[in-house]
Amino acid sequence: MYAFLKRTFDLSISIIGLLIIFPLFVVIIIFLQFTGEGEMFYFQERMGRNNKVFHIYKFATMLKDSPTLGHKNLTVRNDPRITKVGGLLRRTKLNELPQILNVLEGDMALVGPRPLLSTSFQRYSPKVQKVIYNNRPGITGIGSLIFRDEELLVTTYKELGKNPSDYYKKYIFPYKGSLELWYYYNRSLSVDFKILFLTFWSLVNPQSNLVYKILKNLPAKPDSLTVAGIQKL
Repeated sequence: MYAFLKRTFDLSISIIGLLIIFPLFVVIIIFLQFTGEGEMFYFQERMGRNNKVFHIYKFATMLKDSPTLGHKNLTVRNDPRITKVGGLLRRTKLNELPQILNVLEGDMALVGPRPLLSTSFQRYSPKVQKVIYNNRPGITGIGSLIFRDEELLVTTYKELGKNPSDYYKKYIFPYKGSLELWYYYNRSLSVDFKILFLTFWSLVNPQSNLVYKILKNLPAKPDSLTVAGIQKL
């Protein structure tokens, strides 16, 4: 019943949302057409439901050759591969809007685990890999919500002269995995509504920790996942 109601809700909100934001889509497409390299959309293979690969849709925010430049699949704050318009889209999360098409196609949900690259998926423990994509991945989710400042954390770690990949392996992925396990075992329409509300709230109040007050039984956030904590490592 939960899966049926969730899918019905996702379809209803996505259709209404697409009609509302269509003018914004057009404006963003025009800006992208005449800035940077003229790329409007970015398609990438991601892990989806039942661990099957699908293509995620995003507005283009980086140079076309970005997967072979710099940190490749790792993105840091003020990454030189990000275009000027792309930087704005990423800060406001508007680059994620085309994923509403993924929801309509059935590859994604509004709320769920973040769809990862297959290489990133392999960094999760077998326990997490086994269950994380039993549900559709989401445009937003508990992992996306908690790690909305991920690029800043990685940049801070890099500025200390350390390898960002090590930070992901030692600190980010273990906690992300625990969050996704929490979502899997606590998933419900009520939790989904709370995550949607908190997602919109974080856009207006990016420094807010309201998520830990509303979802009180979340795994405790390690100090190593704060800027102050990184500086002590």
